[in-house]
Order: sequence, then structure tokens, then C-alpha cells
Amino acid sequence: MRVIFIRHGQTDSNVNHLLDTAYPGAPLNARGLAQAQALVQRLGDQPIELVASSDITRAMQTAEPLAESKGLAVKSMPQFREIYAGAWEMSPLQMTPPWGGYVEVIESWINDPSLAMPGGDSGVGFFERYDAGLTALAGHDCVAVVSHGAAMRTWLAVRCHLQMTADPIWMLHNTDQVVVEGEPGDWRCLEWAGRQL
Repeated sequence: MRVIFIRHGQTDSNVNHLLDTAYPGAPLNARGLAQAQALVQRLGDQPIELVASSDITRAMQTAEPLAESKGLAVKSMPQFREIYAGAWEMSPLQMTPPWGGYVEVIESWINDPSLAMPGGDSGVGFFERYDAGLTALAGHDCVAVVSHGAAMRTWLAVRCHLQMTADPIWMLHNTDQVVVEGEPGDWRCLEWAGRQL
């Protein structure tokens, strides 16, 4: 199975550097809506059989034009939601707590997935739900999944055994794509934001 992961389009929370992880979340802004439309042409030649999306508003809005262009309905899947920040929700971006704490907890999951955000997701819970989402899509040759930056980077790093660094090449901007192939338990990352791996 080939999975094309897509980070949602831009929101005002992105612009204002806010840790927006809860349901239903901010909608796409004007630029985000244009980014969602641009996916139609960018992925027009891909044999996508299913478009799945986190049920958070910005992800669904990103997925809808692509699905419509393929004659499909978006499959809404809460399994692909962002990593929930709990007590740190809507905190401004800074590399000290709480944002720094959010990043530190996620990074700790490589060694200890039992750790959790205060009032939010643990690594165990996050990987269980994201894995369940991918397992539910088995049986298709090519699917698109619209999800969220931290969730995508975390799942991909662990499940595809990527040695990510702080280098900007590992960033995922709005509507960047990551392509993986395989099956549950055996995933290989082929492309990261246009860069072949």
C-alpha cells in the first residue's frame, strides 16, 4: 500500500504560532484554502483510491477538494488527529515550557512512550490510535491521509525508522507531502516534502 501523507493547510493558529491541537480546531484561512485547492493539480496524476482525514476542521477542509476531484467522499478518521497537548493547548510558540515541554515529551517517546502530556496524549495512546488508522486503510493500493505536523513527524520517525535531526529539511510546511509504502508493521518512507529518501 502507498500512503501519501499531507499536512493540512494554513490556519491563523499557524500564523500566530499557537499550539492548536484540540478538536475541532481552527479552520483554514484564505491561504490555507488556496493551498487545499492547489493539491488537486499537484496530486492529479496519483491513482488515489481513498482520501482519509483527521476529523479536525482544518484537515477535513484540506482533504475535501482533493477527494472531490477524485470523485470520492472524505473518510473522516479521528485516529489521525494531532498529538493532543492537554493543559498546554493554545500556548504560544516558544522553546521553553509549555511549547518546549510539548516537544520534549514527544522526543522522549522514542525511549519511553508511556510519558504523557499533562492532561493530553501519551506516546502509547498516540501510536496505538495512529497505527489503528493505518490498519483500517489496508486493502487499498494508494491512499491520501490528511493529518497534522507533529503527529506525522512523530509517527513517521518511529515507524519508518528515520534519523531526524533539527535540520530544516525535516520540517513539514502546510500541505507538504510524505510518501510511504508498506503495510502495518513494515513501512518505508520514500519521499519527504519533495525530497527522495
